[in-house]
Amino acid sequence: MSRYQDVRAQLLSAPKTWLVTGAAGFIGCNLVEALLNLNQHVVGLDNFATGHQKNLDEVAASVGDEKWSRFSFLRGDICNLETCRKAVSGVDYVLHQAALGSVPRSIEDPLTTNASNIDGFIYMLVASRDAGVKRFVYAASSSTYGDHPGLPKVEDIIGKPLSPYAVTKYVNELYADVFGRAYGMESIGLRYFNIFGRRQDPEGAYAAVIPKWVASMIHNETVYVNGDGETSRDFCYIDNVIQANILSATAENAEASNQVYNVAVGDRTTLNDLFEAIRVSLLPQFPHLQNFKPTYRDFRAGDVRHSQADVSKARKLLGYEPSHHMAEGLKEAMAWYVNDLS
Repeated sequence: MSRYQDVRAQLLSAPKTWLVTGAAGFIGCNLVEALLNLNQHVVGLDNFATGHQKNLDEVAASVGDEKWSRFSFLRGDICNLETCRKAVSGVDYVLHQAALGSVPRSIEDPLTTNASNIDGFIYMLVASRDAGVKRFVYAASSSTYGDHPGLPKVEDIIGKPLSPYAVTKYVNELYADVFGRAYGMESIGLRYFNIFGRRQDPEGAYAAVIPKWVASMIHNETVYVNGDGETSRDFCYIDNVIQANILSATAENAEASNQVYNVAVGDRTTLNDLFEAIRVSLLPQFPHLQNFKPTYRDFRAGDVRHSQADVSKARKLLGYEPSHHMAEGLKEAMAWYVNDLS
């Protein structure tokens, strides 16, 4: 039995109380669903800046009334300390997902990104410290690797950040480390690499590439590729992220705490290959994609050329083992994408 299977079995028999910030967002709502399916008690916090009520409605329909009764929701902002204190009251574990993502957004509006991702982060840290939560697990980012060219990315070797967003996520790691040293607070940072899956929003200027391209292909709209299409990413399916969060919160190995971990698969997929994989997956239902081609444009400011994670540290200390590679995750997610985006 894998450690993840063992932890799931333990949680089913011994429910805890979890706070998921950003609960109406893409990653947050999937964490809420997974925890409720494990019979956990879950508090959700969101201000709906980027999250959607429909995500929570879909979770409610998916888990059923009995499990949904274990969920309570607080509408509020992590930039308000009293809201954070209210949210963490009586909570065992915090899964902090609330943030303003997107490199381009941060370049256009660094002040708002800083307020949410740094001010909001320390408010959550202080509230969690004072409430005595067992562990604070937070969404870090692969953007922290910045301009360091080495592949695969290893946690203790980073470069200079390439965007305000990257700066904020690195500052999160610094603050979490200091809170561990100064207050004995246990935290774990998860450096996400290009997460995708069900309930990922395809709308807006800052939408993630996979749902945005799927929606565009379905509707026979132009698909834009930044650069020559040979930029590569370590695309990571949402179920891997759920696993990493639950393993991080419950890790009993003392060495595992107050660390940062890559959350990815360890593969690289170019944008050209990704485009073709999506096109081929959709072609049986959308024959207009038979000769469909992308439109290439300039590289995007702040983007790194290649990204690939070394996940051996998470394997060793957390028991993390990716359940889905890119192709498997895309196949599983495609039914949701087609149903939702059509």
